[in-house]
This record gives sequence, C-alpha cells and structure tokens, in this order.
Amino acid sequence: MIKIKEINFQGIKQRFQVKKPWDDVIIFILNILIAIPLFIIVHQNLINPNWFLNIDRVVLFLLIIVIIQIILRFLRTIILFCIILYLLVLVYGSTIGNYGFNSVFEDYNSIMYTMSDNPYPQDIIIAKLLPFPNKSKIINAIEYQNPKIRNFAIMATSKHFKDVKGYSDYRTIIQCFAVFKEINSRWNYVSDPKARDYIATATESLLYFSGDCDDHSIVMAASIKSIGGTPRLIHTTGHIYPEILIGSLTDLEKVNFLIKNVLFVNESNENKLHYHVDERGQIWMNLDYTAKYPGGPFLSEEILGALTLD
Repeated sequence: MIKIKEINFQGIKQRFQVKKPWDDVIIFILNILIAIPLFIIVHQNLINPNWFLNIDRVVLFLLIIVIIQIILRFLRTIILFCIILYLLVLVYGSTIGNYGFNSVFEDYNSIMYTMSDNPYPQDIIIAKLLPFPNKSKIINAIEYQNPKIRNFAIMATSKHFKDVKGYSDYRTIIQCFAVFKEINSRWNYVSDPKARDYIATATESLLYFSGDCDDHSIVMAASIKSIGGTPRLIHTTGHIYPEILIGSLTDLEKVNFLIKNVLFVNESNENKLHYHVDERGQIWMNLDYTAKYPGGPFLSEEILGALTLD
C-alpha cells in the first residue's frame, strides 16, 4: 500500500516566514501600499467635514495605517502570502478594468493635489428666481442633434486632448473640455443690434464663431450635449453663460487635477477653479467665454435663473 506523506503545514509556514528585521520593513511597505487605495475608497464614500488644512484626511489616513499595521503584525508569519494576495487583487482589478494599478495612481494623485490646492467653491447666489429670458427661442436654438454641431464637436475632440491616457471614467468630460477649448480660442464677441435681443442658432454661430454671451452659451451647450455632456445655462444680470455638470466632490477632485496638471496647465497656473453646487450637491463648472480654462472666474455671481439641458 502506498503511504501518502503527511503535509507539514508548520514547515511550509516557517519556509515562507520572513526573518527579522526584514519582516518589519516589509510590513511597513505593505501597510502603505494597502493604506493608499483603502484610504481613497473610504475617503470617497464618507462625507467630507472640510476641517482646517484638511486635517480630517490626515487623521483618516493615520487611523487606517494603525489598523492595517495591527492586522499585518498578527499575520507576520504569512507576510509573503499577504504580498502575493495584494498583488493578485490589483492585477485582477487592472485586468477586468474596475480598479487596478492605474486607478490607484490616478486617485492618489487627485486627492494629494486637491489637499494642497483646493478648488474655490462658489455657493449659489440666488436673489429672486426669474423666468429664463427667451427660454423657448434658446431651447430651439440649441440644435444638438444637428449633424453640423455633432461633426464640429467630434472635430474638437480629435484636435484637443486626444492622446490623454487613463481617466476613462472622465472621457466625456475631457472631450467636452476639448469643445470648450476650441470654441473659446476662436470666439469673437459681437453685440446684438440696438434695442433687440438677437438669438443665433448654434449652427449659425459655427460659421464665424462670433456673437454675444447668449450666442456663445447656445453653441457651447449644443456642442457639449451632442457628445454626451450635460450643460446648463445660467442667467445673471445682463449676462448668460454655460456650465457643465461635473458630478460629485470626488469627481471634482479628479477634474481639478486634470485641468491643473494635464489639460490646461498654463491657462490655470496659480488660479482657482470656480463652480456652483446645486441643491442636490452636484458640481457645475463655469464655461463662460471670458474663461481661459474650465472653471475660470465668474463674470457675474448673482444667479437669477438656470436652464438645464438633461
């Protein structure tokens, strides 16, 4: 009869056990590697208390470090298995496209940058909500289904930021920023006739990229909506300007990093992002013709009305 040799689990454990002092070094490195993505996930799902100097994020990160350190010390005899498991999780996340090495790197960059360079939040200032001027004419002028508008927007996305790698979740926003760059770099402000509010259609404004603030807002909104973005028009005293939906505060962190470090590095240098937070907590970023980058300064702050194009 063939005897099956008993498996010596204790021997296997000792063989994979890391000797001192290298086990402490490996535990510390593994702790940091685990803490970073875990901190990002926890941070994105907690309400931001906005403590002074972002101390809340520092406290959260240190707390995660301590907890992981305690757990890893209990598992120090199988530390190599922990390393292999950690790498397998990230490889699996990278392979299926949910959350892997690139996502950890992008999220970490965004959070660290935002901690050192907070965007400037602009609360919604509403004096008295008024009917949106020329609402029906403006809606009809936003011809986002017109092939000319769609083709122009596609041209802009092929011309600007086409080679930006990563940030797949923000591809549409990046492409909308390409549209913004193309329109604002070519826009020529021309006043309406005296005593008359002339509303140009989006396709009309494409001919010469000229007109006043409502013409700019119309062609911007139409172009953005034609490629999947969500624009809205803001009415202030004597002015109309477009905004784009960014999403949550977590999305704002990513977009802030993209604008400042990837897309509009020179234009946004040492400048803040300007945006509005609506009643549902969603972020809307300024795309006015006076802005050199998305989130540029507001020309007028008081909001009298808003026209959202869902």
